[in-house]
Parts: sequence; structure tokens; C-alpha cells
Amino acid sequence: MIESQRRGVMLVIASPSGAGKSSISRSLFGQDPNIRLSVSVTTRARRTDEVEGTHYYFVDVPTFESMKAEGELLESAKVHDNYYGTPRAKVEEQLAAGNDILFDIDYQGTLQLYERSRSDMVTVFILPPTIKELRARLERRAQDSAGTIEKRLRNAKLEMQHYSEYDYIIINEDLEQSTQKVRSILAAARLARPRLTQLDHFVKDLQNQIDLL
Repeated sequence: MIESQRRGVMLVIASPSGAGKSSISRSLFGQDPNIRLSVSVTTRARRTDEVEGTHYYFVDVPTFESMKAEGELLESAKVHDNYYGTPRAKVEEQLAAGNDILFDIDYQGTLQLYERSRSDMVTVFILPPTIKELRARLERRAQDSAGTIEKRLRNAKLEMQHYSEYDYIIINEDLEQSTQKVRSILAAARLARPRLTQLDHFVKDLQNQIDLL
């Protein structure tokens, strides 16, 4: 079918911590074999349970700086004294093969991707229904101290200022419904005319069939 001959989609999902981004991403990745996770390159040391090319591509600082200078990274950031970035060649390889790539990055990374790959992207920002519920979710995770939760809530105020930079907004009141909405967004993006790489050929073939009647 013509729909199966397509270029992949870069699906970016962002949210304040605790709003549901990670849960939605896990559900999408677990249920759709066509979705690949974006694998970043990083300068931090590899942990014992991490696999090269699965969790990260591990490089030294000079190599990372060279990749950035040569335009080999779609986006990059420094986090806790380590560098992270998205390798352009790996993403292009997957898109050309018709695979969709799921990105779990913040608004700064999203803006960098816009500069280099806007036509390949569809972006979704997840909002909590209320801040009271956001706090409750962070507390239920039992992963952070009270001080860390307060910091995450303050960061959420900054992150939510950038909601208008995303294509779609989902208020995550129900995880299953929100996940289904993201699936619908991805399904529509897959059918967008610029993604269908063989469409011109298909339409011309239809026209030729008319001439042969």
C-alpha cells in the first residue's frame, strides 16, 4: 500500500516532570513496533548495565565537540557537566527507512530540532489537569525528596511557558485516553502528504491507467 511507503516521523513528547510524558512514551514504544527511541550521544561514563548503541553512544569530549562543530548533531545540551546530543546520521537513517523516532527532550532541545528538521517533526506537550494533581503524582512516585519536588514544581512553571511552541497540547487527566490521543496524532502525521515518498509515482500511475482505458 502507498501508505506503507513513507518517510518516518520525528515524534517529540514533552511535559513538566510528573505530567505523564514517560508513561505515555513507554506505552507507545511497547505497543508499536514501528517506533524507535532516539539514542543520544553522550560524554558521560557508561554505567555497567548500559549497552553501547542501545542506551547511548559513548564518546569523549573532543569527539563530541567535533561532531557539534561539523553539524553532525541535530540538538545538544550540557547537563550536570556532561554533554548530550542527537546524532543526525542515525536519525536520518531511521527516517529514510520509514521508522518513526520518539524523542523525550525538553523545550530547548525541541527548539534546536525545529531549526534543523521541522518538516519531519510533530510535537506534543503534555499538561497536568491541576498543579495539585501534579504534586500528588510526584509524591506518589516516591522517588524525590520534598525539596526536589518543590524544585520540579518551580521548573514546571518555566516549562509550561513554552506550550505554544508545540503542535498539539494534551491535558493528561486519564493516561489511557491521553496515550490514545498521541497515537491518533502520530497516525495522522504518518499520512501527511509530504511523508508519502511514492505518492507522485502512484498518482501518475493512476493517470496513466485512465489513458489506457
